[in-house]
Amino acid sequence: MVGLGASSYGMLATFVKMAYSEGFTTAEVTLSQFLLGFLGLSLLTVFRRKAVKSNPQPIGAKSIVKLMTAGISMGLTSIFYYMSVQYLPVSVGIVLLMQTVWMGVILEMFLHRKAPGSRKILSVFIILIGTALATNIFKESITVNWVGIGWGLLAALSYTASVYASNSVEFQLPPLKRSQFLILGGLITIACIFHPAIGKDFSYDIFLRWGLFLALFGTILPPLLFTKGMPLTGMGLGAIIAAVEIPVSVLMAHFILGEVVNLAQWTGIVLILFSVVLMNIKLKGSAEQPAL
Repeated sequence: MVGLGASSYGMLATFVKMAYSEGFTTAEVTLSQFLLGFLGLSLLTVFRRKAVKSNPQPIGAKSIVKLMTAGISMGLTSIFYYMSVQYLPVSVGIVLLMQTVWMGVILEMFLHRKAPGSRKILSVFIILIGTALATNIFKESITVNWVGIGWGLLAALSYTASVYASNSVEFQLPPLKRSQFLILGGLITIACIFHPAIGKDFSYDIFLRWGLFLALFGTILPPLLFTKGMPLTGMGLGAIIAAVEIPVSVLMAHFILGEVVNLAQWTGIVLILFSVVLMNIKLKGSAEQPAL
């Protein structure tokens, strides 16, 4: 389940690139994804309630506000990530998004007021080396697009906040309800940012052309699969399995978009995957806790 959820996320950037090639904008892509995702989760909530014939306790307004506030980071992540792949290949965009691994270590350090262990520090250095290789910055013939890199790092920053929120805010509530209000918070954020674009120039064809794909693989399947699978794997193993998002994203871009990924980039990607395993695997006799 965790592997399928991560693979779903890995497909998104390729779909977005294909939507861009047809003339659709970031506003159209993100709004269609989150609106259809919210409607899909709402329908699933209604059907599940009828299937189990339950009468659940209403969720308090305070819980709803907390979840919607946490969902802001999910909306921002999509905007920043999709902006980055406007300027960068998908294979570079996903590597930048995965900087959330070391950003999560820093966040954990501040939240728990505890310095990271030597294994986490080593993992961070490996990630940085892998990122340098995977983004091709050592190749002289490559012109580095700093605008795209800036958007990618902003996406990683907001994704870090999103991962923390998804695993800590109102965790006692049913997964479907949590996902529904998290996505609603993201939808409102996107609508506020892109409200000038919602006019006569907005192409509503996006809802049928790409919106369904993006909603299914970006806002419906992954939350449901992660909330079901993570309790069975645990956070440590779950984080390792979820790293499959990187090769899935790169391979999708390679085979569908024709993006070229050289040996140095693959080496960098392997180093990042190795660092995720190193950071989360439990070594015998080790007192370190798996990273979030």
